[in-house]
Amino acid sequence: VLTLTATPIPRTLEMALTGIREVSHIRTPPEDRHPILTYVGPYDPQAAAAAVRRELLREGQVFYVHNRIGSIEHAAARLREAAPEARLAVAHGRMSEGRLEQVMLDFWDGRYDVLVSTTIIESGLDLPAVNTLIVERADLLGLAGLYQLRGRVGRSDRRAYAYLFHPDHISLPESALRRLAAVGEHTDLGSGLALAQRDLEIRGAGSVLGEVQSGHIAAVGFDMYVELVSEAVAERTGGAGAAPPVREVRIDLGADAHLPAGYVGEESVRLEAYRRLAAADSPAQVEEMADEWRDRYGPLPLPARLLIKTARLRVEALRIGLEQALAARRELRLGPVELSDSEQVRLQRLAPSGFVKPGPASGVLILPAPQDAGEGGGKTLDYLLRFLPEMWPAPRRAEDGAAE
Repeated sequence: VLTLTATPIPRTLEMALTGIREVSHIRTPPEDRHPILTYVGPYDPQAAAAAVRRELLREGQVFYVHNRIGSIEHAAARLREAAPEARLAVAHGRMSEGRLEQVMLDFWDGRYDVLVSTTIIESGLDLPAVNTLIVERADLLGLAGLYQLRGRVGRSDRRAYAYLFHPDHISLPESALRRLAAVGEHTDLGSGLALAQRDLEIRGAGSVLGEVQSGHIAAVGFDMYVELVSEAVAERTGGAGAAPPVREVRIDLGADAHLPAGYVGEESVRLEAYRRLAAADSPAQVEEMADEWRDRYGPLPLPARLLIKTARLRVEALRIGLEQALAARRELRLGPVELSDSEQVRLQRLAPSGFVKPGPASGVLILPAPQDAGEGGGKTLDYLLRFLPEMWPAPRRAEDGAAE
C-alpha cells in the first residue's frame, strides 16, 4: 500500500515514526512557487473586503470559506455589501450535482470573482487564478484541513495570501489556539510534515489498529512515546528493522566540532544531521555522512571536519569498548581500561609516558595531550585516531573489562 498525503493523520504518521510503516518526505516544491503569506487573527470585515479588492486589482480570484450551510447566504450578502464590485457565487454540498458543477465551471471561466463556499474546496481543486483565501472560522477546523485549504491558493507563480480568522468576542480553547499558532508558524513550502507532527503532539496518536485517530500522548511526552512504541514493535517483530541499543561514549576533547549555520542553513536539517551522525556505528556510515554533506553543501569547513573526526573517534571507541575520552590538565584520559601484559608492552612502544591509573572498578589510561594551538582540537583527534587502532588492532575481549 502506497499512501500519498500532504498532511498524514496522527495515526498514520505515528506508524511511520515508530517503524510500522516506512515514510519518505518530498521537500522539493514545484518550480516558481512561493510560500503563502498567512495572516492569523480576529475576524475583521474591513480586512476581508480589502483582501478581496486587492486580488481583484491584479485580476485574480478569491476563495471565501464559510463552513455553515445554514448561514452561508448571509455571509455572501455581507461580503457583497462590503465589496459590491466583486461578483460572488455560492457553493456547498447540499446543492444539486448539476448546479454545483455549473457554479464551478462558471468560476473557472472567470464569470465570478469570489467563491463563497464550505470546506468542499479543500482537496482536488487546482485553479491557478485563485490566489487569496479567506476563512471565517479557522478555529473550528483541524490542522490538516487548514493546510489543505491553504494549499488551494498559490498554485501558480503569483504570490498568494491566506487570511485565517477567528472570533474576537469569545475565548478560544487551548487546542484551537495551538492549531492556529502552528499553521501561522509553518508557512514554508513543504511544511506539511512539520504541521502533521505538531498535530500528532496536540491530538496524540490514538489507536494503531482501532477506529480512534487521536489520543493521549502528553502523559509521557512525544519522544518517549515514539521510543516506547518502537520498542514494542521491535519486540513483536523479533527485532526486525530495529537498531540495537548503542552504548554511550563521552568525548570531551575541547574540539570546536559542529555544523556551522552558514554551512547548513536550516536548523531542522542540522538537527537531523546531528541525529544521524550520533546513530552511526561504523566508519562506513560516518564517511557516508561526510560524502553526503560535501555533495549537498560543498567542501567541509573546519568545524564540520572536526565533527566528522569526533564521530570517527566515537565509532573507534565503541569498537574497543571505551566509555570516555577526555582532555584534562594537558593529559588525555581513556577508560575503562585493563591492560594485558602484551598491551602493556605495546603501550610502552606507542606512548612511553602513558600509564594506567587504577580506579574503583577499572583503570583509566593516562596519555600526554598533544599541543593543539590553532587547530581547534584537531591534533588531539588525529592523535587518538592513530593511537587507538595501533593500541587495540582488534576489539577487546569481554574478560578484559569491556563488552564485545
